Amino acid sequence: MKVSFHGHSVVKVDTGNHRIIIDPYINGNEACDLNPSTEKADVILLTHAHNDHVGDTEEIAKNNDALVVAPTELANHLASKGLNTHPLHIGGSREFEFGKVQLTQAFHGSAYNEEDGSVVYGGMPAGILLTVNDKTIYHLGDTALFSDLKMYGELNDIDIAFIPIGDNFTMGPTDALLAAEWVNAKKVVPVHYNTFPPIVQDAEAWASKVKAGNAHVMQIGETITLSS
Repeated sequence: MKVSFHGHSVVKVDTGNHRIIIDPYINGNEACDLNPSTEKADVILLTHAHNDHVGDTEEIAKNNDALVVAPTELANHLASKGLNTHPLHIGGSREFEFGKVQLTQAFHGSAYNEEDGSVVYGGMPAGILLTVNDKTIYHLGDTALFSDLKMYGELNDIDIAFIPIGDNFTMGPTDALLAAEWVNAKKVVPVHYNTFPPIVQDAEAWASKVKAGNAHVMQIGETITLSS
């Protein structure tokens, strides 16, 4: 299974049989190396409704007839736009053909700003535990530090965790160090930084402080292979 990073919180997973993209914020994300008009995806997973996470979901989903898995209110809103969606809620899990998805808590907000200026409530924000065969990916989404992250680390054998470090809108580097310790993943990757001025951070400096030496700053487009 191959996992790649594409700026901000955009993560792609290629299981060998399915192409999955998490939080496909491409247009407006200057660091992203993807093109929504040509991006191939079978599944889109969304953590919450903010525009910098929903991103180009509608275009990619319609171009590929992709399944969108998202928190219930957000899934229902996207279904009203003609997308093929599956709603989940916090703590709920579902076995799909491509793997198992469980939504975890995340302490943040969740609302989508439409082009006409209207604001759509997106339900509760979430993190995503994605398990394919015997490998588990934890995308924390946008969140503050909270102690149940330790519980998620204890209940799951996490191979790679994507942890926000940007501060201002999410936990910052100091709190993210504790989050990395608590989720106890074999590898942790910083995300949600350097996209906008308020979230500029030194990811390498953060990674150097992570205990157990399991932090890795992924470059844009870089791929990590999770071997069975």
